[in-house]
Amino acid sequence: MPVALAVLIPAAGASRRMHGRDKLLEGVAGEPVLRRLAREALDAALGPVAVTLRWPDPVRRAALDGLAVSVLELPEAGEGMAASLRAGAAWALGQGVAGLFICPADMPAIEAGDFAALAAEFSPGGKPLRAASPDGRAGHPVLFPATLLERLENLQGDAGAGAVLAAFPPRLVPLRDARALIDLDTQEDWENWRKGAPPFGPSRP
Repeated sequence: MPVALAVLIPAAGASRRMHGRDKLLEGVAGEPVLRRLAREALDAALGPVAVTLRWPDPVRRAALDGLAVSVLELPEAGEGMAASLRAGAAWALGQGVAGLFICPADMPAIEAGDFAALAAEFSPGGKPLRAASPDGRAGHPVLFPATLLERLENLQGDAGAGAVLAAFPPRLVPLRDARALIDLDTQEDWENWRKGAPPFGPSRP
């Protein structure tokens, strides 16, 4: 039987670079990107899925209505990414899974098959796996074996899991096109992605 793998979608950021709009509520094929990514993670059927949110955040929470995800509310979300990673690691340890995906919530191109592609390469006793572009540029999601989750529980600040990945270098797993690199932080990012403009689409003469 395949091992169970959890998915964590950190979604507790403040979306400060969107000038009043919420990047996680931007529409992708008729649904908010946050809901779409959570649904794709569930559709991969690899194991439980959790989303971290600021507390309170009724609007983002409403975007997840009807999905079988665990919502982890973080009063300390203002600290930065480490708050989400600590909560997600503790949750995953409680689920007894063999590994934990971490996938930022602002990645509109990631699909269920991308989670499955990394899962197919996963070994519980092996290295972390990190999605990459076909030309080898590292992106997301990242799949950590359960043996590293206690290290994620000890993170502080807004640097993410960089220190853990520096100590335990991941093996890169190429995904199709540039999807592992497409995270959209600004209105300009979203506009360019929707137009297929570089760096999100093919280079133009």
